[in-house]
Amino acid sequence: MPSAWFDNIVAWIGAHPVAAGGLIFLIAFCDALAVVGIVVPALPLLFAVGALVGLGHVSGPYALVCAALGALAGDALSFWIGRKWGPQLREHWPFRRYPQLLDRGEALFRKHGAKSLLIARYVGAVRPFVPAVAGMLRMPLKRYLPPSLFAAFTWAAVFLAPGWIFGASYDAVAAVADRLALVLLAMLAVLVLVWSGVLYSWRWFAGHADTLLARALRWSRAHPRLGRYAQALIDPNRPESASLALLAACLLAIGWAWFALLAVVLARGGPLRLDQSVYSAMASLRNPLADRLMAALATLGDAQVLLPASGMALAWLLWRRRWIAAAHWLGALAFGLALTAVLDAWVAMPGPPGAPAGFGFPSIAVTMSTITLGFFAVLVARALPGRRRVWPYIVGGAVVAMIGFARLYLGAHWLSDVVGGALLGIVWLLILGIAYRSHVSRTLYMRPLAIAFYGTFALVGAWHATHAADDLMARFAAPPATATIDAGEWWQGSAWLALPAQRNERDAGRRWPLDLQVAGTLQPLREALQAQGWHEQPQADWIATLGLLDDDVPAARQPVLPATLDAEAEVLLLRRPTASPDQVLVLRLWRAPAHLDDGTPLWLGTAQVMQHTRPFDLFALWQPAADHGMAHAAVREALRGLATRKAQRGDQEVIRVDLRP
Repeated sequence: MPSAWFDNIVAWIGAHPVAAGGLIFLIAFCDALAVVGIVVPALPLLFAVGALVGLGHVSGPYALVCAALGALAGDALSFWIGRKWGPQLREHWPFRRYPQLLDRGEALFRKHGAKSLLIARYVGAVRPFVPAVAGMLRMPLKRYLPPSLFAAFTWAAVFLAPGWIFGASYDAVAAVADRLALVLLAMLAVLVLVWSGVLYSWRWFAGHADTLLARALRWSRAHPRLGRYAQALIDPNRPESASLALLAACLLAIGWAWFALLAVVLARGGPLRLDQSVYSAMASLRNPLADRLMAALATLGDAQVLLPASGMALAWLLWRRRWIAAAHWLGALAFGLALTAVLDAWVAMPGPPGAPAGFGFPSIAVTMSTITLGFFAVLVARALPGRRRVWPYIVGGAVVAMIGFARLYLGAHWLSDVVGGALLGIVWLLILGIAYRSHVSRTLYMRPLAIAFYGTFALVGAWHATHAADDLMARFAAPPATATIDAGEWWQGSAWLALPAQRNERDAGRRWPLDLQVAGTLQPLREALQAQGWHEQPQADWIATLGLLDDDVPAARQPVLPATLDAEAEVLLLRRPTASPDQVLVLRLWRAPAHLDDGTPLWLGTAQVMQHTRPFDLFALWQPAADHGMAHAAVREALRGLATRKAQRGDQEVIRVDLRP
């Protein structure tokens, strides 16, 4: 989500911690200022500032005071503007462009009085208008100032706190779960982007429905031959005309985007540069905990989930004798599936490396999820009051976004496949939506229908994810290494130097040394270490990871989180207690990116001391600690009975273990 200017602002704050106070003040001031506050992205900016505070780049109390004073000053200026202009404020630009926000602010103020200044601080778009309304209604300054001051400081603390906590705990979490944290943050950013895109697009179109309808009517009168078809949809005497005009406008815009993307894909004949960049970025984030989560989310777009939910909705429509709705529902699914299959066969788009057959352009799972959830929103949204009508669309958009993100993460599709599938699905459901709304004016009794559809989707999706995730992960598992090393040279010569010396991490602090190389099956090594007091820990899953939040679980039973080498988790993780209950020795072994020329597998390992910590006392975590070679020495001692050789690589001792029969 962050653009270049956003990154530059955050970087500048980190480089100028004292002067940054002025910028923090300005961010909060603009967010509090009437009208201006609507367009200022204060939430992500203050989250970033809080993260810099947590990382130690900016003083926390200083940032809090600057943000609070900025909010207080912005509110004060809005209050003065309202007091100066009074009731005539509605007639002046730019306030006359937002009468609905002034009305909402006034309604809030009249209902709650001085408390509205605190309430409005957390109510989004109406926030910068309530102080102006307070001034417009001549609220005494001595009554205005105390709640405004309290609201400014509490708001600054609440908005800085998430980033502050994130920044303070990032170093601890990133040491063992950096990829997992990045995956979750990326998915959260996508969900926020989709949520805001659906919400604000819907609100914009809803606010401009009358204008769009009037323009459509003028166009139809100026073009009588084509206009007669438009007039059949946008008769101003029909209550559905505004909705149909909005659907038609969306269809034109999204249809144009879909055909533009299709033309680019056909002209390119292969993945775009952006596709390859996204694929590489996702491949670099692969980790075992995120793999399982993403595989489970990706299965939500399977036919085994969509068909039962669709069938339940269809059965309800037939039972209620809603024949037209049932016919459109069937048409949406059947034609959408047929069209997607035809395009998949027609567009010769090579899939990502390692993607099995059946994953092409556009993504069938994303397309059908968009059509299914989107057209269901068209069916039930009219039965909801006012602004709540957007929620079925938000739910559908969020689910489709998670499915698309998960499939990108697994490498099943290019970004073009996912975006193309979503756009195609939206185009088709808009066509069906126009056809359905033009023939049906009755609303559905949506509560039982929504419970049946969403309930079936959730239950079947949860069951299917637990049964299909492992199979999907296996289909996208990394292929075995193809590079070979001469067996004799590895053991007696210097060929072992060709293997990586450390993990390939961006952060130098997480480039742990790979100072153990093993050839052969791992069972003898496992037995030798277990005889010395080491024991094997199964790879931590999500249930074990969530147990890190439990204060009652002792440190000895808390799992060490998995780490990756080339996006693959350890094949073996052994741990041994120490004299301190808050420290353990850990040995991690990964599959090496090569094998010996006689077919013997190679493994790379590292030994660590792990310290038990509780960042912010929120959760437990085993974090790598400096050990000055203690863990490596313990492993070397435990391997005395095996065939081993030691060698130096710079100042690093590397142990080779030959377990071949």
